Amino acid sequence: MHNKTLAEQSRALAAGDISSEELTRAYLDRIRDLDSTYNSYITVTEDLAMNQARNADMLRAEGKATPLTGIPLAQKDIFCTEGVKTSCGSKMLDNFIAPYESTVTRNFNDAGAVMLGKTNMDEFAMGSSNESSYYGIVRNPWNPEMIPGGSSGGAAACIAARLAAGATGTDTGGSIRQPASMCGITGIKPTYGRVSRWGMIAFASSLDQAGPMTRTAEDAAMMLNVMAGFDPKDSTCVNREVPDYTADLTRPLDGLRIGLPKEYFAAGLDSRVEAIIRDAVREYEKLGATVKEVSLPSSDLAVAAYYVIAPAEASSNLSRFDGVRFGYRCEDPQDLEDLYKRSRSEGFGGEVKRRILVGTYALSAGYYDAYYLKAQKIRRLIKDDFTRAFQDVDVIMGPTAPAPAFPIGDKTDDPVAMYLSDIYTIATNLAGLPGMTIPAGFVDGLPVGLQLTGNYFDESRLLNIAHRFQMATDWHAQAPAGL
Repeated sequence: MHNKTLAEQSRALAAGDISSEELTRAYLDRIRDLDSTYNSYITVTEDLAMNQARNADMLRAEGKATPLTGIPLAQKDIFCTEGVKTSCGSKMLDNFIAPYESTVTRNFNDAGAVMLGKTNMDEFAMGSSNESSYYGIVRNPWNPEMIPGGSSGGAAACIAARLAAGATGTDTGGSIRQPASMCGITGIKPTYGRVSRWGMIAFASSLDQAGPMTRTAEDAAMMLNVMAGFDPKDSTCVNREVPDYTADLTRPLDGLRIGLPKEYFAAGLDSRVEAIIRDAVREYEKLGATVKEVSLPSSDLAVAAYYVIAPAEASSNLSRFDGVRFGYRCEDPQDLEDLYKRSRSEGFGGEVKRRILVGTYALSAGYYDAYYLKAQKIRRLIKDDFTRAFQDVDVIMGPTAPAPAFPIGDKTDDPVAMYLSDIYTIATNLAGLPGMTIPAGFVDGLPVGLQLTGNYFDESRLLNIAHRFQMATDWHAQAPAGL
């Protein structure tokens, strides 16, 4: 049953072919037997999962089931879950038991879903390889010597290894799409404000957005139906009607206008990845789409702008972790200043410290205008580029990452090379647009993802475009050897 998609499992539960208790136990057994290799989970909530599974079976027996009732899911360890450790992959929060439930996880609880556990991640979602977690690196199920991508690498790996039917992720600069690409799964970052951020520990508040990570577009649509919606507790959440994302999945693609940014097919892109992306676009042409070249002239500035804006917001958000109210506290502080300094220096890892320092510098007197304000102006130029492009096309396609997954440790000593892993995904976050990744092929046995970027609140169209591709191809159905 673990090789069936979330949608197939939902239908099996509805037909009575299997119970949620049986399905959940099967996943928990797989996690126990296999996850020591991949390290995709930080916390496995076995007792909670089995209780939720029994309750789900009771709801189904009473005729009160939803499509996700009884489905075993994993939650990224950035979402607060009442009574369960929420660590954000950091020593700073290793002892933090969340006293409340995030909106996203509460929505899944209300839908009757089962939480298998909390997935590993780059510390405070800062990273592109899942090597910065306090709980150790996550390994790619397609090749355990390779990184799974980050920061939602644990979520991506657990789905690829068939250790959950689906998982939540968060995307600040590509952290859903890039690991989805490298692990051969489907992931979607909705429009900024489409999904509540309440109870999701903040990295960069104007960029962070939660989304589903699954094997297929159909599965992602089912999860997004539960995740999306207005939340009065989140001032950035948009009060806009939520469509049924599964309703138009099979809509024909005749007349679809695809834009290929010329800037995405330049130096730095692996030629084998480019060939896969162009093959995928040709498949769309067979499905009735037309293709034209578009230009996003400010895209080459996206990485530089992002690594000013995101660290600046992080330096502000992470100031709350001071050793006083919650989280890690150093031993025997001499005074208040020593408490602050040692708690933060001992509690945060190297990448988090680097970004706090960069962000604080960018916001400091004398440098705000030179760096932060200028980066925000570039952000507007990037948004305007997309606005112009969407006057002529319906969707923008291109690579998700410049190359497949790279070896563990390959870029840990070169932060700039690591940051460039997100070169094609960052602009989508800066503009607040929805973006999606679907499996499109392999290079040396490692998955390659096709990135789709849509106009604001066009998630239904993206899911439709992805689903039609998956009806015509089987890249999404491939599994790592032995799994």
